[in-house]
Amino acid sequence: MIRKYLAVIVVYGMAMAASLTFYLQKPLIVEDKGRLLPTEIKAIRPATNPESLQKWIRKAAERGEKISVAGMQHSQGGQTYFPGGIMLDMRGYDHVLAYHPEKKTITVQCGATWADVQKVIHPDGLAVRVMQSQNIFTVGGSLSVNAHGRDIRFGSLMDTVQSFRLLTADGEILNVSRTENREWFPLAIGGYGLFGILLDVTLKLTDDELYTIRTNAMQYDEYPDYFMKRVKQDPDVRMHIARISVAPDASFLREMYVEDYVLAEDQSLRSEYDRLKQERFVAVPKFFLGLSRYSDWGKTLLWKAQKRYFLQRDGILQTRNNAMRSDSQFLQYNSPRRTETLQEYYVPVSEFVPYLDEMRDLLEKEHLNLLNITVRFVNHGHDQPVLSYAKTKDMFALVFLINQGLNKEDTTRTTRIVRDMIDLTLAHEGSYYLPYYSYPTKAQFRKAYPHAESFFEAKRKYDPAGVFTNLFYEEYGK
Repeated sequence: MIRKYLAVIVVYGMAMAASLTFYLQKPLIVEDKGRLLPTEIKAIRPATNPESLQKWIRKAAERGEKISVAGMQHSQGGQTYFPGGIMLDMRGYDHVLAYHPEKKTITVQCGATWADVQKVIHPDGLAVRVMQSQNIFTVGGSLSVNAHGRDIRFGSLMDTVQSFRLLTADGEILNVSRTENREWFPLAIGGYGLFGILLDVTLKLTDDELYTIRTNAMQYDEYPDYFMKRVKQDPDVRMHIARISVAPDASFLREMYVEDYVLAEDQSLRSEYDRLKQERFVAVPKFFLGLSRYSDWGKTLLWKAQKRYFLQRDGILQTRNNAMRSDSQFLQYNSPRRTETLQEYYVPVSEFVPYLDEMRDLLEKEHLNLLNITVRFVNHGHDQPVLSYAKTKDMFALVFLINQGLNKEDTTRTTRIVRDMIDLTLAHEGSYYLPYYSYPTKAQFRKAYPHAESFFEAKRKYDPAGVFTNLFYEEYGK
């Protein structure tokens, strides 16, 4: 009898302990860099080998589980997670599978960063054709948003892809290129992880050229003519970036400075400059940026210091690889009450001046805490994803860095202003970039992306159970 009671007590104690453990277990909350969409998910799973992933996807589909795919999570609109879903963390899935310097191609797993790629190809005098201005992102993440950068000759990242392997919702691994399973090519690239797991990709490379940096200061209404004549029509200009003043004075959205990366006359000097640079002097720009977050005079001081510094770079030599290793640490921002979000708008070159005139009127009235605007050129290119931000024309891309509060009142205010900014952009035949917070309305999304319905129809065709999903799809695709 005593033994029976002891057994009951033990079982009861174990049940109580299990219940207590469950009660005390903290929910798994994830969020992207914007920190505006904290979400409870079921689990995070590290990516392993293709065979294990294949078996897992098939079992997940049978169980009705939801899967999202994540890299560095710099997208800010919930593209990498879903409530109650499983997040696949690709960051450890980063091996180089094949490298042919004589063919100028490399095949890497999609969890590799651009820094990983650069380390491999740099000793052979090779460079990436297209990537973001920073090299901290994963290759797969960049493919999923079809990134673009400073290069003005190669178009978007999609133009540089030779082929890739895709693990689909039914557990099949497809070889995808412009000739093999080609219907998947414009869906998975720029597909925000909704069509499967990008396993590995073969990229076309280019030469790590030596450039002379050419800088100029000008007014905004001079810029389109300068770009078309001095930049686009000059084949020696390989890369380009510009910045517009956000200082709250007479320079606001009027003053600009530009940097052109011009092929150096003496390429034999490249070996003297090809050591991959590391981030340095982070404290000074971080200090100036910090001042600009909280005061108008700080914004004015930052613009003057920034403009003076970059104009002094005129004539210096820099390799392509180092031009694609821009400093990023000084942008890191940790505040318990505030965050920094990005918006990126595209307008045709011909619309740039009237667009800025109207945008200036809007922002001067609203007093948005705007920290920076960079301008890049987006070549329409030969291939476009179904969700193409460049539509049918070459565009200027304007990237807005916004400081805002995390509370509901600030988010509501920013939403209202951003929607006005998007309406203005659409009125000038423009569009906006999708990897950021879901401020836009569904109507704005459909107008900016007229092929969205065919994209979502393909999603429902190839993944009818919605195995791969995220908050972006929940917001705009259902």
